[in-house]
Amino acid sequence: MAARYVIGLTGNIGSGKTVVADMLRGLGADVIDADQVARDVLATGSPEVDSVIERFGDDLLRDDGSIDRAALGRIVFDDAKALADLEAIVHPATRTRILAHLADSNADVAVIEAIKLLEGPLVNQVDGVWVVTAPAETRVERLVSQRGLPNADARQRVNAQNPEADKVQRADVVLRNDGSLADLRQRVNEEWQKLIAKRGWRNAG
Repeated sequence: MAARYVIGLTGNIGSGKTVVADMLRGLGADVIDADQVARDVLATGSPEVDSVIERFGDDLLRDDGSIDRAALGRIVFDDAKALADLEAIVHPATRTRILAHLADSNADVAVIEAIKLLEGPLVNQVDGVWVVTAPAETRVERLVSQRGLPNADARQRVNAQNPEADKVQRADVVLRNDGSLADLRQRVNEEWQKLIAKRGWRNAG
């Protein structure tokens, strides 16, 4: 049985959407992390790995047969055409796996967490769009402090993305993440309760 309601969770890099996804998981949602699915698609020995090496060069291939994701990121986040080429390789298989997960889910609420949700066909699979936002400087600081990126790389990744306003314009729910974790959790809980009440469910999960 497929999930009865699907939230599309998105936000620019460093906004905190993964934190929100974890909160929704704790409330009982079945969360699908599109980035993790994409990592699985690029697992050692997959045809997508071969395509990436063919397009971007065998310098990206580690000794164990995996892709050097950091080096790949430096290439694609500085070149829109390269990023589009990478997405053309990885996204179809990623979508296929996500749709299979959704079809098998028996949760009342499923969540697709995806940074490029609104730019592709996955948006057609969701019932509501939740967008997590944070100021650009805050997002840069998070990438540096939490992911260990050099400041220049963090700014490159933040600047490479579409403006937050593009996502906010299409959102059903906007979660501004520029305060405390407790503030964010309160907002998530409020929106969750609204959803449950609107759908007429006593419990979700």
